Amino acid sequence: MNISEATAKRIKDLCNDRNITINKLATLSGVTQSTIDSILKGKSRNPSLVTIQKISHGLGITIVEFFDDPIFENIED
Repeated sequence: MNISEATAKRIKDLCNDRNITINKLATLSGVTQSTIDSILKGKSRNPSLVTIQKISHGLGITIVEFFDDPIFENIED
């Protein structure tokens, strides 16, 4: 799994855990729904840390908490 796939999976998992739709996440984070959709569909292969930080804030966690998950331990290039 590469970093963009892991990031997309982490966003999906966190949204599912919190019962948050992608549309609601966009509203909470201040990131457009199209940007989040692009990340989730793999079209945005390199989302910025600022975007991930905003998404994390919308999910009610820090960026450190976002990346503090085993999914990021064995990232391939």
